[in-house]
Amino acid sequence: MPTVTLGINPLTWTNDDLPSLGAFTPLETCLQEGREAGFTGFELGNKFPRTPDALNKVLSNHGLALVSGWYSAHLLERSPEEEIAAIQDHLNLLKQCGASVMVFCEVSRCVHGDQQRPLSRRPHLSDADWQRLISGLEVVGDYLKSQGIQLVYHHHLGTVIESQADVERLMDSTSESVGLLLDFGHLRGAGGDPLTVAQRYSTRIHHVHCKDLRFPVLENVRNRDKSFLNGVLDGLFTVPGDGDVDFLPALTHLCEQGYQGWLVVEAEQDPEVAHPLTYARLGYRNLHALAEQAGFDISPATR
Repeated sequence: MPTVTLGINPLTWTNDDLPSLGAFTPLETCLQEGREAGFTGFELGNKFPRTPDALNKVLSNHGLALVSGWYSAHLLERSPEEEIAAIQDHLNLLKQCGASVMVFCEVSRCVHGDQQRPLSRRPHLSDADWQRLISGLEVVGDYLKSQGIQLVYHHHLGTVIESQADVERLMDSTSESVGLLLDFGHLRGAGGDPLTVAQRYSTRIHHVHCKDLRFPVLENVRNRDKSFLNGVLDGLFTVPGDGDVDFLPALTHLCEQGYQGWLVVEAEQDPEVAHPLTYARLGYRNLHALAEQAGFDISPATR
């Protein structure tokens, strides 16, 4: 029976794309409450220390492991060699703190961080852009693999890889060194089907974000041509089991295919509206139940 570990992203408490959300919430509060809710690992956010010794210390103080950390790539604007040079500090942090995957997203031309630009204006790639991105990802993915880190590509609303068709073209055009992060909320938000993606690419999925989605809010965001960040403020996302995404079919398939790694609660919400500890506890309880129902063993604390 495959084993998974349950982690959380600090977006429940404090938001990187919209720093006013949770601006005054200390990192210690995030870590303490995340551990209290039951999680054994955290992904990085903008309040975390960026040196290995300091990061290991703050996580160890709370009995937490480092899950991974987001990296904003610019392969459409610079060479793979320049990207590899730019990635060194982040790579070293992940390696020295025990993470095995790097959350990787091409952010050239993206709109998800701009509150004034609607999701409908998200960028699309020309064939030449596709070739450049694919070639660059292969080079960076091979390099990261040589360093003991798996690249996991994060498809994301408002970016160049958003739709299921985008994900499929990316996966079908790259080799094993380019892995996939399956994000339920972003895929459903773009009209995709997590089960289909899991069935087609289970051997390439090395990381999972369990982000739930409120369909009525998504419909309003689309109908009113809103931005990603305004969607967040409207309550677009929530923790697993609190929205409308059906997680069980894809999670069951991943279990059957032997997925072992992290299942991460990642739910951008306004902490003034959605009390972070309450939602962290709800997310842990619901994800734990879903993982068990899917057939997974669930790892205890890793530190």
